[in-house]
Amino acid sequence: MDSSISKQLVDKMYEKRKAAALELEKQIRDCHQQGDQRRISQIVEQLVDMFSNPSNALQARNGGLIGLAGTAIALGVDIAPYMEKFVTPLLVCFTDPENRVRYFSAECLYNIAKVSKGEILVYFNDIFDALSKLAADSELSVKNGAELLDRLLKDIVAETASVYVPQYPETERARRRADEKPSVAAGGVLITHPDDIANGHDLQGARKAFSLAHFLPLLKERIYVLSPFTRSYLVSWITVLDSVPELELISYLPEFFDGLLKYLSDPTEDVRIATENLLGDFLREIRDVTLVQRHHEEELRAKREAEQAEHQARRTDVDKEKLPDITMAHSERATFIPENDDTSSYDNDSDPGVEEKEPEPDTRDLGTWVPGLGVKIDYASIIETLIQQLDDQPDHDEIQQSTALLWLSEFLNIAQEVMVPFTPRLILAILPNLAHHVPMIQTAAKSTNNLLLNVIRALPAPSDTSSRQNSDKTAGSPPTQITPGSPIPSTTQPAIVASRQPTATVAAANVVSSESPPESNPTNQATASDRASMTSNNKRTTPEQPLPQSSRPPSPNSSVSIPQVQQSPEASMLQEKDVFDYQATVNALTIQFLSEHEETRVAALKWLIMLHQKAPKKILAMDDGTFPALLKTLSDSSEEVIKHDLQLLAQISSSSEESYFKAFMMNLLELFSTDRSLLENRGSLIIRQLCLNLNTERIYRTFAEILEKEEDLDFASTMVRKLNMILITSPELSEFRRRLKSLETRQDGQALFTTLYRSWCHNAVAVFSLCLLAQAYEHASNLLYIFADLEITVPLLVQIDKLVQLIESPVFTYLRLQLLEPEKYPHLFKCLYGLLMLLPQSSAFVSLRNRLNAVNSAGFLHIAPKSTSVISTTRSKLGRDEIKWAELLSHFRSVQNRHEKSRRQALGTDELEPPVDFPSGGQAATGSSSGTVNGSNPNARPPMRRRVTGSEGSGRLPPRALSPLNPRARGSGLSVAMATQAAPMSPTFAQQKLDKGTGAGPKRTLSINKNK
Repeated sequence: MDSSISKQLVDKMYEKRKAAALELEKQIRDCHQQGDQRRISQIVEQLVDMFSNPSNALQARNGGLIGLAGTAIALGVDIAPYMEKFVTPLLVCFTDPENRVRYFSAECLYNIAKVSKGEILVYFNDIFDALSKLAADSELSVKNGAELLDRLLKDIVAETASVYVPQYPETERARRRADEKPSVAAGGVLITHPDDIANGHDLQGARKAFSLAHFLPLLKERIYVLSPFTRSYLVSWITVLDSVPELELISYLPEFFDGLLKYLSDPTEDVRIATENLLGDFLREIRDVTLVQRHHEEELRAKREAEQAEHQARRTDVDKEKLPDITMAHSERATFIPENDDTSSYDNDSDPGVEEKEPEPDTRDLGTWVPGLGVKIDYASIIETLIQQLDDQPDHDEIQQSTALLWLSEFLNIAQEVMVPFTPRLILAILPNLAHHVPMIQTAAKSTNNLLLNVIRALPAPSDTSSRQNSDKTAGSPPTQITPGSPIPSTTQPAIVASRQPTATVAAANVVSSESPPESNPTNQATASDRASMTSNNKRTTPEQPLPQSSRPPSPNSSVSIPQVQQSPEASMLQEKDVFDYQATVNALTIQFLSEHEETRVAALKWLIMLHQKAPKKILAMDDGTFPALLKTLSDSSEEVIKHDLQLLAQISSSSEESYFKAFMMNLLELFSTDRSLLENRGSLIIRQLCLNLNTERIYRTFAEILEKEEDLDFASTMVRKLNMILITSPELSEFRRRLKSLETRQDGQALFTTLYRSWCHNAVAVFSLCLLAQAYEHASNLLYIFADLEITVPLLVQIDKLVQLIESPVFTYLRLQLLEPEKYPHLFKCLYGLLMLLPQSSAFVSLRNRLNAVNSAGFLHIAPKSTSVISTTRSKLGRDEIKWAELLSHFRSVQNRHEKSRRQALGTDELEPPVDFPSGGQAATGSSSGTVNGSNPNARPPMRRRVTGSEGSGRLPPRALSPLNPRARGSGLSVAMATQAAPMSPTFAQQKLDKGTGAGPKRTLSINKNK
């Protein structure tokens, strides 16, 4: 430059430097008009040396920047060839410690960008990086200058980024060097962007000045800054880039999505608001793109199906025209049909080589540009980022988690097929948030969980292997196990893809059919051979051949149907396994049992219930680890968790074999045995819920069969007591109690009573109350004689006390009313008076005595039966041969004998005394209504009485210091004397004895009418 200009550019006065810049501008314009590019290049180098050399004075550096700005104004867009000389040194000045240097450098670049327009975009990455630092500058003037430059660049990008191609060889070379940078070559660009190339896919063509793919690695690196000013700067640029439709920034969203979500927890409100708005725009764009693409696919599918139907109809018409040919030999056919006949194109297996090209134009569109139609969205990477936001990392703010749940909910509405494979991980992320302390997150988690549950519920139910093999009768039968109301299974999708590429699909199908014979099913072999013979005999008459010869490609119709034909159930199962992993989902749900939150555990059980309903043969078996976890969950502190757990266990049992159900009952009893507190606190709830979800009789029968053989007698007694209390009091068992009352009319009720009785013998009061429920009053009264020989313990008295209270409950209303009919129920009074005699003076004693006194004061107690025929007609059930009362009574004695021996062993007294022998089965306590013993001896009733003292050696006391009230302390001395006396009886029973006399036959029975 002229020496005078160079001197003025370094002057301390700003006005002189400005005037020098104007003079330089004129000189550059003259050189440019003269084409003196060499001198312009030298001037540019001189200016760069002035402002880039740190040793120069401040005014010299500022003068160089002003001079470069004037040079750019003079050259206009032709400044582009010289940009490579000054852009990098100019951007270095953005970080200079001097405020005025930073300001003038921003001003200089502003002027350069204003005149160069799209050419400046070649250096966009470097400028963007430098501006991001100026956005957080502490000097206000510098920041204002940077904002002016930033707005100008945004305008340039919005206008020209998607279309501008470098016009100068120098900038084009700079653009190509950007493609060869090591970061890009090493894979820094994760998603290729075809629009970076101006001439379509011509890699040798000119590249656009702006490359979004090259910009993304820089954005991905800068997105994790902490400065709120830089964050605002980045959010504003992302918003601008997203506003350019041709750039399709949404395809690159996973590259910076995680860092952008962190901006939601920024302390600056402006950053949070801008980020929320930007994320809302992204989500709206994803929704619109997905819906547009889905609508387009549906239109193509409908169009394709219509054309295929038309093509099929045309083929069918042609086949009908050829029907007469099936009766002709081939030599005769040549006589009637000329070789050049039009139908020859359909003959000879309907040569598909020509026809296959017919559907090709069907898949072509009109080329009309539809916004969002060609956009590719990486759903999987976005979902991956969203799931990471829901972990327990402390840096994830509540607003980040709620936003992630919102996005997941939206994806579950618009892209269900993408979400299904992520189900196990989604469960681990969503379910713990169902009990989040922030209501916003809790509500979002519930909504997302419900949506995911509905999506999985709507999937086609998987077919178990055995049913698939049995139902697959032919090689060409597609799988048909689809639940009603479920969407179209994924196995139909290959048919759509095959129609787009018919040749490749059919070729693959032919390979499958030729290399994989159906060896798994003999029926398939026969069917395939039959089809082969049919194909060879009727080639011209069957337009749809399942497996055409490989010598020529199949027809278009076959290419459409073959994916369904060749789709074996095993392949379908593999595809479904790829889509949704049942076992991984079950494992993820089982882990949630360890959660401390009730809502999470309940939700996990609801999931398992739904999954088991869909695939009962696929998950939750006895031999996997889930079943023990379900049993352990019965010890949960939450009643709601236990109810759902029992519902699932009941559901598993109802769909399993009997052995599984019995094993489940045994495991449940084992759990009760090892955890007695669970039995006492939750046992009633567990059993009642099981009865609510399963068959009550099945449950009680199985419990009774297992408990009858239980070796832990104490547990058996406790369990029977619990089951009996549930049987009497639970509203869920009302129908079951009604069945027990109908012993005289239903044989299955008699068998049920017998099964329960044999197990109920572990608890004396329980078996007595069972007889009251079944209205077997005579047998119950006979049990009281054996009660007299039992050791009357405090627990026994407590159980009798509770039974008296239950008699006053609504369950035994029928029993209290039967007290008004002593002629029909004479033994009922003996039962209740027997209880009264067993009770000590207590509130229960007073209650029962008042009840009996009320009946006695009404004059009903002393009404004797008029005839035995009346009794026999009302309670004939006691005489049914199906119930062997004597054997039941004998079984009760033996079981109670075992309990007595066990109690003595527990007290350490078994070595000191022999076991007490209860009255033998030949005594009158066998349940015979006639009161006879062993045939015709009417006076043999007293031996049933309890032996109070010993007849032999009655004068001496036993060697042990036992209470005289203890049955073990009583000898047998008075038993002989008592045998000669009549036992005290109630008036009703005495009258009955007089009426019966000795008329009973040798056969012992409980039915009164048998004595007639």
